Parts: sequence; structure tokens; C-alpha cells
Amino acid sequence: MADVKEPIRAFILEYAAGRGVTEVKDDDSLLKSNVIDSLGVFRLIAFLEETFPLTVEESDMVPENFQSLNDIESFVAGKLGKADGGAEHCTNAVTPS
Repeated sequence: MADVKEPIRAFILEYAAGRGVTEVKDDDSLLKSNVIDSLGVFRLIAFLEETFPLTVEESDMVPENFQSLNDIESFVAGKLGKADGGAEHCTNAVTPS
């Protein structure tokens, strides 16, 4: 899902450039390594809502959804309804009857 991950990576690198961050691996812990801080998470959420056809609900705002690029990708995939292992993050999934 590079079409999801790469714009997110570019946003994170741009946000963290002031901290000297020049590279972010897919499984790097963005929060623990302070690549993004609490303000960065809110800016990331705004970026996701502007870039992808999704809405981040209050219940989605948990660290597990934003720990790494892989986690963010899974979260976005789940919100977009793509079968990529991220469906568990989707809060409004419809179960077929």
C-alpha cells in the first residue's frame, strides 16, 4: 500500500525535520522516539482527513493507531475498508447479514 504510506511518510518527515529526522522506517516507533509529539499527532490526523476520504473519530485516537507507519497504514486501510489486516481499527464496519 505504498499509495497510502508514502504521503504519510512525507508528512512525518516534513513535520520532524526541525528535530533533525531525515529517515523513518516502516516499523519505527514514532511516538516513543519522539519523531512526532502530541501536537504532531493532531496535525497528522488533520492531514489524514484532508488526504484520504476518512474521518478520524474520537474513539480512533489511541496510540496503537499511530505508533508506526505500518500502524497508520493499517488504520487508514481499515477506515477505507481495504482488506489489509487493518479492519480491526474500523469503528463503523458493516457485517454482512
